[in-house]
Amino acid sequence: MQDVLQSLAPIPPDMAALGTTPAAIEAQVAGLAQRRETPCGDGSLVWHVWGEGGQAPPLVLLHGGYGGWSHWIRNVLPLSRDRQVLAVDLPGLGESATPPEPENPQAMAAIVVDGLHRLLPGGAALDLVGFSFGGVLGGPVAVQLGAALRRFVIVGSNGLGLPRAPMAPMGSWRRQPDRAARLAVHRQTLEVLMFADAARIDPLALHLQEHNAEAGRVRSPVISRTDILARSLPPLRGRLAGIWGAQDNVGRGAIAARREVLRAADPALPFHVIPGAGHWVSYEAAEAFNATLAGLLA
Repeated sequence: MQDVLQSLAPIPPDMAALGTTPAAIEAQVAGLAQRRETPCGDGSLVWHVWGEGGQAPPLVLLHGGYGGWSHWIRNVLPLSRDRQVLAVDLPGLGESATPPEPENPQAMAAIVVDGLHRLLPGGAALDLVGFSFGGVLGGPVAVQLGAALRRFVIVGSNGLGLPRAPMAPMGSWRRQPDRAARLAVHRQTLEVLMFADAARIDPLALHLQEHNAEAGRVRSPVISRTDILARSLPPLRGRLAGIWGAQDNVGRGAIAARREVLRAADPALPFHVIPGAGHWVSYEAAEAFNATLAGLLA
């Protein structure tokens, strides 16, 4: 385990200022939010809410597969300076309860939309951002929100009926004999799937990958391999935008094809590519991502 930890980059300065360990940083950011719960199957959907609001509409963040609200850990505080930010643990992920079987994206989206109606009563306008699986599930969420949706920003998502780029094989953390071996697999996942530059992987990113992946109970990759997002796009014309990392491993060599699928539904769609960033663009290139998203939602 020590070998894995010694090979990591320093925690980014914006996060290192919040605590001395990855767990302390995560707890500090979570502690600055209100924790809210709404129904999910036999349990609760868990939300974290930062900011008191303002003139800008609330911003709702949907994380990636085998993730949790903390996929947005480098974004929620800057983005909440002038608006309310709500980050959910999607059904069956993070601290949220497992949704009823079968795992149906429309039903899972309905659980999220019901939660938003409870947290933001009155049908006020909101902005929605979905990363990876969060963008895939965000398609039916956006459609179900109807007129309440102002803008839906898709970040590095599949679900467009396009193949995923070939990538190096990744091990299974479930088959490892101890935590040190599991951590090695989680680091490999960050290197192969999430980051463009393995030299940027830091202890906080590894901690979040371990924490989130081992809490996941929904087979999000199965849903992401469908075209559910592409089928959701036509009713959303005029309200769509995209952000991708230039070196996103999921869409490597075919980011332009993803842009064209989105623009087939919304010809005026803004589509921003952030140089030097991989799949988890909101973490690896947080400052550029935050500025790009703020510009899209201004």
